[in-house]
Amino acid sequence: MQALRDISGRAGTLLTAMVFVLLLTAFPATAADAGYKAKPEPSSGDFDARKVIVDHVLDSYYWHLFDIADRSYSIHLPVILIYEGRFYVFLSSRFDHGKADYKGFAVAKEGSRKGRAIRVLADGRTPDPDAATIYDFSITRNVLSIFIASGLLCLLFIKVGKSYRDADIYATPKGLPLFFEPLITFVRDQIAILAIGPEKYHRFMPYLLTAFFFIFFNNLLGLLPIFPGGSNVTGNISVTFVLAMFTFFTAHWYANKTYWKHMFNMPGVPLFLKFPIPILPVIEIAGAFIKPFTLMIRLFANMTAGHMVILSLTSLIFVLGSVSVFLGYSISPITVLFLVFINFLKILVSFLQAYIFTLFSAFFFGMAVPKDSH
Repeated sequence: MQALRDISGRAGTLLTAMVFVLLLTAFPATAADAGYKAKPEPSSGDFDARKVIVDHVLDSYYWHLFDIADRSYSIHLPVILIYEGRFYVFLSSRFDHGKADYKGFAVAKEGSRKGRAIRVLADGRTPDPDAATIYDFSITRNVLSIFIASGLLCLLFIKVGKSYRDADIYATPKGLPLFFEPLITFVRDQIAILAIGPEKYHRFMPYLLTAFFFIFFNNLLGLLPIFPGGSNVTGNISVTFVLAMFTFFTAHWYANKTYWKHMFNMPGVPLFLKFPIPILPVIEIAGAFIKPFTLMIRLFANMTAGHMVILSLTSLIFVLGSVSVFLGYSISPITVLFLVFINFLKILVSFLQAYIFTLFSAFFFGMAVPKDSH
């Protein structure tokens, strides 16, 4: 119980640091937009399944809630841009869901800058080919979702930590501690101790717990169809990149001399593999960068694919309904059954992806601090 008390406090501090970096990268700065090319939009009467799916997966400057008739209701978020040394701060309602421009800025509808602010010409649509770099620090949907998930995590674990500090050491946990203790001990026993070892796992536990619950909570929030859910945080490659970099720098910060010796001068290996052409050191160094890359891609691809499958099945009703009302009604019951099944499956996947990311991070830590370091 004392270990759980200590871990709760340190994990909260680490979560704050992680969130700060994630907020800076969830919607990265945009460069000049010379390569942007607009594409024709489908007519208003057509249901564009591709647009619906892509718009959901990508980040945006507003949080769409619902539509009534032809009117959309959204939470409009602050747009914060730096362009040519000047600050531009305004609400995303100025963009009118991407239909309008404001102070020479507009939201790109297609191309590599889709969903981001670009500099446009006087017509309000044509990208400015001579535009300088736009630095984007806006509070976007993913950023707000990170705030919500992180705030929820802090509230829960502050309460759990307080309950452990106030409880008798022999008392049976009740309430929130009763729910979270099996998950915390699971991360400790089945991930940290298993991958790192019983002697050296303690220093890595705050990070492993923070990463596990941060990913798990954001995955679960992404499954909710209404606010504050529905955001694809862990399907944003900027977020998964930063999480992977946390693992990379943590592993190499705590790496011992045995790890570095095996990387640059592996013992027991013939000299011709190390000199004059350092074949093995090159492979080892490449492997050190490939490991976090696989963490980033695995989490990003799995969570994005799950969202796209659910949206594709939902769109099937409207696509067939636009062909024939009978087809739309006929496919609806089957589609709904599949959606219920996939959503339950996604709950398992949400846990599984958090577990896999944490487990592989722990294995990388274990390889950085081998037992024979003495």
